[in-house]
Amino acid sequence: MLDIESLVTRYGTITAVRDVGLTVRAGEVVCLIGPNGAGKTTLLATVAGLLRPSAGRVTLDDADVTGWAPDRMLRAGLALVPEHRRIFSDFTVRENLLVGGITQPASRRHELLDEMVSLFPILKERLSAPAGYLSGGEAQQLAIGRALMSDPAVLLMDEPSLGLAPVLVDQVFDLIGRLREGGRTLFVVEQNAKRMLAVADRAYVMRSGEIVADGPAAQLAASEDLFETYLGQSGGTA
Repeated sequence: MLDIESLVTRYGTITAVRDVGLTVRAGEVVCLIGPNGAGKTTLLATVAGLLRPSAGRVTLDDADVTGWAPDRMLRAGLALVPEHRRIFSDFTVRENLLVGGITQPASRRHELLDEMVSLFPILKERLSAPAGYLSGGEAQQLAIGRALMSDPAVLLMDEPSLGLAPVLVDQVFDLIGRLREGGRTLFVVEQNAKRMLAVADRAYVMRSGEIVADGPAAQLAASEDLFETYLGQSGGTA
């Protein structure tokens, strides 16, 4: 579904992503983990079209989408839940969701809106409220729902549990599990490696802009060496 080949992204003279290659197959949850500053968010931003790669190729459902603008990527079937959520605070919850479905016909947007309030019951209670009044956990649900309103073939998520209280972190990972059970294709960047590996099918580990390990999520979760060498923390089975 999503293929990244020899991708390079630079900020001036600084190379943030170095010759990265990875694959996300249809119906998989694939995660990208690694320490702060590894280049994970830069990679996701490049795939989503927010940054232009210096070299390499991005393929979505067999179409070369390298360097496409974010709106074109969205219409092609790739949506991003950005780090820090970035919802429209002055818009109502309903307006945020409908904006997310801008690529869909009007009739389909209303169907998707019904699906989102079913998936996120708290948003149904808040539909008429300004999004800026939502709690952190509610805002994260809105950001995910807004991205899903485009009915994407691939959903990218950047640090979905960042800054949330532990009980809300549980809700986020429960949601990822439900999306996986529903057949969604997800590529998730996440700092909470243990929790993410517990719900992912496969994983890649990034360090200093490079992929340094990959494999089945369960296998990587059980690797003490991986956690200590690349993530700087004690590991064990997630």
